[in-house]
Amino acid sequence: MQIDHVVALSDAWQKGAQQLSLTARPAFANDPLNLLAVDGPTNEAKGDGDAATWLPPKKSYRCAYVARQVAVKDKYRLWVTPAEHDAIARILQSCPNQKLPTSKAIPLGGGTVKTATATPKPMSSPQPTKSSTGLDPRFDTCKAAKAAGYGPYYAGKDPEYDWYRDADGDGIVCE
Repeated sequence: MQIDHVVALSDAWQKGAQQLSLTARPAFANDPLNLLAVDGPTNEAKGDGDAATWLPPKKSYRCAYVARQVAVKDKYRLWVTPAEHDAIARILQSCPNQKLPTSKAIPLGGGTVKTATATPKPMSSPQPTKSSTGLDPRFDTCKAAKAAGYGPYYAGKDPEYDWYRDADGDGIVCE
């Protein structure tokens, strides 16, 4: 047995995990929602593949697996490529009642995976969304965002604008 990262670490890194805080990165890597016990050959066949490049060989499990990938990517605000988006949509169309699992529903030590009551949301282009705390989920400050090459953000144009305080009232933050 091996432990599969449902969203592979290298795939996550390429699609936004490099912007996670230093405390969020190990949380992502160790989140039970993103961990799955699998046989070695299957795990090795997947490698760092996403839904566009690899799906479980057992077709009856694909909906649950892809829903779990969506749940992980949504939880950590990771992006999807257009090809990955199309593959996810294709798989989930075949199971419209598939629910997205949550970390709290994933049993440690085996058991049945329970699901949340929400149905999968349609996936859009990889745009940052406002976090539940109203703050940037990637950076604690404008200074950190700017150091990583982000900003400035404009009122009415960039969703990130609402995450920061516009001290001078000019409609631009992280200048």
